[in-house]
Amino acid sequence: MTIAYEWRGDFENSALNELHAEGFDHPAGQTDWHARLQRHSLGWVCAWEDGRLIGFVNVVWDGGVHAFVLDTVVAQRSRSQGIGAALVATAAEGARAAKCEWLHVDFEEHLRSFYFDVCGFKGTAAGLIAL
Repeated sequence: MTIAYEWRGDFENSALNELHAEGFDHPAGQTDWHARLQRHSLGWVCAWEDGRLIGFVNVVWDGGVHAFVLDTVVAQRSRSQGIGAALVATAAEGARAAKCEWLHVDFEEHLRSFYFDVCGFKGTAAGLIAL
């Protein structure tokens, strides 16, 4: 299996909608990911296997030195092979190349080990308001 990782890779909206639906357990939507990413993102990383989109992570930013990881997802059939970690590492490289100094992530508790132990994030004090 050869996996290719691509910073700001091109993709079909339908493929990303299907991957997102599978990864986050919801029906496939009609999100115009191209428009969303162009408006809000510093970049994104696509993982490809034999021309199929099997992984994705979005990197949004504040226009300055802070970038934020969102929507990290790997196709179920491709999980536990290091693809998620490679997506995040590629995202960090892209953010670093854009002169960001910080990469933030928030996550559900069951993903703590992935982000802290596998990807190298450190715990910080933070706040959240549910809207």
